[in-house]
Amino acid sequence: MDNATIQLKIKQRLNKLASNDYDNIECWQIVEAFNKGQVDWCRRNLHGLNIVKEGDEQSTSRIDDLQVLLVESTATLVDRLTYYETSVNIPVEYLRFKRLSADATNDCCSKPRPLVIFLAEQGNVDLLLRDVNKKPNFEWGETFATFMGNKIQIYTNGDFVVGNLSFTYYRQPVKIQILNCVDPYTQLTSTSNVLCEFKDDLVELLIDEAVKIIAGDIESQIQMQRAASAIEQNN
Repeated sequence: MDNATIQLKIKQRLNKLASNDYDNIECWQIVEAFNKGQVDWCRRNLHGLNIVKEGDEQSTSRIDDLQVLLVESTATLVDRLTYYETSVNIPVEYLRFKRLSADATNDCCSKPRPLVIFLAEQGNVDLLLRDVNKKPNFEWGETFATFMGNKIQIYTNGDFVVGNLSFTYYRQPVKIQILNCVDPYTQLTSTSNVLCEFKDDLVELLIDEAVKIIAGDIESQIQMQRAASAIEQNN
């Protein structure tokens, strides 16, 4: 869906198509509200805080809607004795964790063995390293990882070497831009149109997200309630 249609639909839902009063909606307000609405919708539906209690990949609809945000990246690792740590920070576009995979070798086995890696809490590291059922185990090809300092730590207890790290995550949605629209926060003028990357049926929900935000800002309770209801009923 193009940006002109998004603007038209948002103004229509707000009943501002022919308004000349002080509540006219500027293009930057539409851009800000739509981009905020994208993030709000993604966070809510990745976590499952919606009317059907579905998180990511818990239904075909969630897979269809959110798969566009899945990204796989690689990173080199640094040996920290008891764990391996990524040499660079988690990407700035990162939104939600999905999966880690890597290979392992040791002195007795030079052939890489695929690792099953589960995400653990930093506060439980000492307990996990002592737990015979959960500590890193080369023979079983299992270990755990944590996040700290915007980096990933994969624990080995010094028993094996980790390589070929693959990190799958949900990224932030692309922010739309409207040509020649001035952002009051940065004072920069958009030099091109950046379209929403989601499919049109989902864009309709995101339009209601933007309407809900703007209606709340201008204290238009009826439009805000209608938009909030439409989002949940069609989610």
